[in-house]
Amino acid sequence: MFDHDDKDAISMPRVYGLILTGGSGTRLWPKSREDLPKQFLALAGPRTLLQESLLRMLNVVCPQNLYAVSGESFAPRVEFQAREVAAVSEGFVVCEPMARNTAPAILLGCEALLENGAGEEDLVIVAPSDHLVKDVNAFAAALQQALAAAEEGCLTTLGIVPDRPETGFGYIRRGRPRGSGNGYEVDAFVEKPDFETAQRYVESGEYFWNGGVFVFSLASLYRELRETSPDLSGAVRKGTAALRASFETLPSISFDYAVMEKTHRAAMVPMDAGWSDVGSWDALHDVLPRDERGNCLKGDVLLENGRNCFVDSQDRLTVLADVDDLILVDTPDVIFVTRRGFSQRVRDVARHLKERGRREVHQATDGSEPWGSYKVLCEEGRFRIRRLLVEPGKTLSLCPDLSNGCRWLVIEGKGVFSGGGSERELCEGESFFLPFAPKEELGAVQNPGPGLLELIEIQQGTGGLDRSLPGER
Repeated sequence: MFDHDDKDAISMPRVYGLILTGGSGTRLWPKSREDLPKQFLALAGPRTLLQESLLRMLNVVCPQNLYAVSGESFAPRVEFQAREVAAVSEGFVVCEPMARNTAPAILLGCEALLENGAGEEDLVIVAPSDHLVKDVNAFAAALQQALAAAEEGCLTTLGIVPDRPETGFGYIRRGRPRGSGNGYEVDAFVEKPDFETAQRYVESGEYFWNGGVFVFSLASLYRELRETSPDLSGAVRKGTAALRASFETLPSISFDYAVMEKTHRAAMVPMDAGWSDVGSWDALHDVLPRDERGNCLKGDVLLENGRNCFVDSQDRLTVLADVDDLILVDTPDVIFVTRRGFSQRVRDVARHLKERGRREVHQATDGSEPWGSYKVLCEEGRFRIRRLLVEPGKTLSLCPDLSNGCRWLVIEGKGVFSGGGSERELCEGESFFLPFAPKEELGAVQNPGPGLLELIEIQQGTGGLDRSLPGER
């Protein structure tokens, strides 16, 4: 195990990490949206779940050997957040052309590892990007044991020691201890049980939650695919370009179903590290610090005479009095309130809103792009005001797509506007207007650095910004 800032970390070249960053759930709506899933949110501290996942992995994997598999729409955000906490490689993000579940995603990531110098005997750790782990040392110790089992030819998973009956998780029934002492054989993978069955599982001490962390050598994985999954094995060892081209034809199947439940070489290493999948507001309330009355209060909150409440209000003062067992989540555009124990209903709420065509289900009021980040300050009727932060050296392609054009005001920094065959320098306090124009005639703003370029954008009509990569318009 090593510190992620240690320059000697490169001495562990045989262990690679894949972080799975796909998925767009609504279980933590309205904080999580279709375009801002929970892995990109800071729910338990200053860092996002993705950033915490990366830092946990860096206890056993050096930064140059760490990669993330992501959908194309999330790739800029993944890279932006990763580079805030780690010196990851240039090809850190491996883009899926479409979502096809975890088995195709992992295979694509493994192909990228081979293209970047990995050998078939090298070891791979696959982990989700949206879980919480309180004890990072226990997590690292479990991974070290799983790596040892993987070196012996096993396809290894971490089994989470359950602390309560849980009907929302799959379970792993452990078998005999492995002769080498590295974990247990897997006796069975078990589907989500009812409450009474889950209670028996926990009391027996033989069952563990399936946390979705896998450790294997590339050679073991490819051997297993040849033996049990010919529909997947035919697509590997041909490079990422070929795999992406055939991605749509691959079965949409989880890695558990495609590989782990079929193999006779499965191993399980128990882990008791304060793990949570953060699958609901109730789950988040359970893992975060609470006061002596059982309340978890985040942001600008005053609660008088209340017990067992979870309140998240980051942008304005929220005051509650004489309430118990309440969940309240306040965002700039939505307030969600429910009773504790019923927060899973948020998925039904989000579905009903989606059926009504409400943008709040999928569209967040802030986000990151290849050029920097934005935040919606006001949106009413046919106008929208946004704050844009353009990173040094990045270019923001302007795409008003509006009937009345768009205006930008420079708040801080300097930029260079190019468009219509000319260039002009933009200084603090200046504004410029971009009229409606065909796409090929649009302009761009470049931030030459060294500091941030802050703009206020005022749009009229409907439309938005071009989300192409910097320099592409």
